[in-house]
Amino acid sequence: MVLNRNPDNFFAETEQVAFRPSNVVSGIDFSNDPLLQGRLMSYHDTQLHRLGSPNLDQLPINRPVCPFSNNNQDGRMQMEIKTSRVNYSPNSLGENLPAPVEAADGGFVHYPEEVEGTKVRERSPSFAEHFSQATLFWNSLSTGEQDRVVEAAHFELGKVPHAQVKERMLERFNKVDGELAKRVAKGLGMPAPKEPATPNHGQKSAALTQENTTKTAKGRTVAILAADGVDGKQLTAMKQALSAMDVNAEVVSLFGGTIANTEGDEVKVDKTFLTTASVLYDAIYVPGGDRSILALTAHGDPLSFIHEAFKHFKPMAATGKGVDLLMQADLKGIDFSQVNGTISTQLGVVVDRNASDMASFSETFIDAIKEHRFWTRPVPGTASVKAAAEQMLMEKVAVS
Repeated sequence: MVLNRNPDNFFAETEQVAFRPSNVVSGIDFSNDPLLQGRLMSYHDTQLHRLGSPNLDQLPINRPVCPFSNNNQDGRMQMEIKTSRVNYSPNSLGENLPAPVEAADGGFVHYPEEVEGTKVRERSPSFAEHFSQATLFWNSLSTGEQDRVVEAAHFELGKVPHAQVKERMLERFNKVDGELAKRVAKGLGMPAPKEPATPNHGQKSAALTQENTTKTAKGRTVAILAADGVDGKQLTAMKQALSAMDVNAEVVSLFGGTIANTEGDEVKVDKTFLTTASVLYDAIYVPGGDRSILALTAHGDPLSFIHEAFKHFKPMAATGKGVDLLMQADLKGIDFSQVNGTISTQLGVVVDRNASDMASFSETFIDAIKEHRFWTRPVPGTASVKAAAEQMLMEKVAVS
């Protein structure tokens, strides 16, 4: 199986897929793990109940890609027209088919594993250790990713009404990492554990952080925010640059249909602010055009669209008057006073007032798209913003 695309039909390919550990190919066998042994039966039983028929293997998403035969007959979801009355094995009326395939022909062969020792009803000592992998994951995350984990704990546990439940969760966080437990406790307004329950083993893996994922813009989707009067040259140059890198681009506007650019040409609108959301896009671009920016600024949805994408650490760009729209969105940590006549990049926000070199600007924006997210970007609620607020408060107290 190659994971190289999204499902074409969510129900037919995702809801109806029947994964089972009992489905194996030649060269794979079942270990003696008791959990696996139980699931060899239970998963098949679950799929029978979930999909409602023993003929679930005839659904397109579950059907083998090689020729196959079985004696399943009748029942719900039967896709084939059976003419034989044989539905048992062994049999003499159906040439004793289907028959097991011999090993020489690629058939399944059990691995002759030697087993010795006393069979007892108890758990392995390894079952008592639940936290070393969680510690490995925590250690491997970048600073920004660790901030997101802490905020997620604040969000989820902050809604729990029972203090004793929060206390138990803090005890578990303390077994992962003492500092993690302290940070979560601070956000909940609860006393932190005094000492780490388990020393942090200090191990980490580069494979567990998104910082080390393949950086590519291919397949990403960019929302281009525009209205009547959008700068035609900037819009066209950006769409061509994105297309050349296999990046999808959709024009999002106030109304459907088409909009007119400054060149007098009509531009197709793909979505409106009512029919889409920033969470569906990987990045945002705002081209210039006085009338376009005036219309977008006067409407609340474009500003909310930009602000939400910024909070989700997504790259964004603007050229010409489009920079004014980003300024209206109150992007924390972005100093627009530093923006002059050249390309400026701050925390994944790429802007250029002049837009005299759209080729270089597009290349810089695409480089930002490759990064996918800018986790160090300060947004309301993050540790960096809180630290800055505390520093400002201390300075005011000192002055007074």
